[in-house]
Amino acid sequence: MRDPYSVLGVSKTASDKEIKSAFRKLAKKYHPDANSKDPGASARFNEANQAYEILGDKDKRGQFDRGEIDAEGKPKFQGFSGGSPFGAGAGARGPFGGRAGAQPGGFEYRSSTRAQDFDAESIFSDFFDQAFGGRGAASGGAQKSAGRAGFGGAREGSVKGADITANLTIELEDVVSGEKVEVAFPSGKRLAISLPEGVEDGKQIRLKGQGQPSPQPGGKAGDALITIHFAKHPRFRVEDRNLVLNLPVPLKSAVIGGKVEVETLDGRIALSVPAWTNSGKTFRLRGKGLTRKEGGRGDLLVSTQIMLPEGDRELEALMRQRAEREPAA
Repeated sequence: MRDPYSVLGVSKTASDKEIKSAFRKLAKKYHPDANSKDPGASARFNEANQAYEILGDKDKRGQFDRGEIDAEGKPKFQGFSGGSPFGAGAGARGPFGGRAGAQPGGFEYRSSTRAQDFDAESIFSDFFDQAFGGRGAASGGAQKSAGRAGFGGAREGSVKGADITANLTIELEDVVSGEKVEVAFPSGKRLAISLPEGVEDGKQIRLKGQGQPSPQPGGKAGDALITIHFAKHPRFRVEDRNLVLNLPVPLKSAVIGGKVEVETLDGRIALSVPAWTNSGKTFRLRGKGLTRKEGGRGDLLVSTQIMLPEGDRELEALMRQRAEREPAA
């Protein structure tokens, strides 16, 4: 990935407010919902999101500026310089017994015909003994054992791979369908995932072991973190796990009653509207809302809006006759 500052188009001295503003502009410009015909918009959107994952977080931004992590948020190996962090100055003996600075990286490599010189456990144990205080004469055996155990535990402990992140915009129909949806990550990786029951707008889903592989053999892979966004629906408004729908009702059905077709997330149904139904009357269709974490679904709240027939001259004449018969105020 490119330098996050370049991605967002800000300088390294930019304030948090400037970074946030730049990200919002790019997110709005390249959001997949607004660029369905531009195949490159999704990649730009994801790239901006990943850049903001770093620069929008104070700690991660500091780590990036100090060179501790790369543009994808992965830790960088700092290595050993000639001025060893363990105190071996110029010409001093390094923790491996060589002279610091004798070879690139601060180590001097020697050849030996003795098998014990290549015993990894001894070498690494010596390294930790020298770096963290050495073996004391009074407690030599105990310190030697502790030194080996400490390093052995560090070597045996797995290094987890880096997490990967992505934004996923879904339709309300996806929440209730039970079908898998596909999410694309900035790295190009794609996953088909099942949405959990009760998935919420703005919440994050963690998929364990779906991130970057561990840099160490046998280590665990990182996780995939997916932030869910609900796309704006042309008919429904979301209220908790319920849906709200404004339903146009013909004047005839409102006056004498009748059935009116309602589109739900599961398909069309016929709603019975009683006679003399006024605008604003709400009907509750149970189990036609969004899924709940505890199981089941919310409801669909249908609010009626009475619609007058356009150009109905008979209705107009009837209303004029009634107006003429009514006494003047």
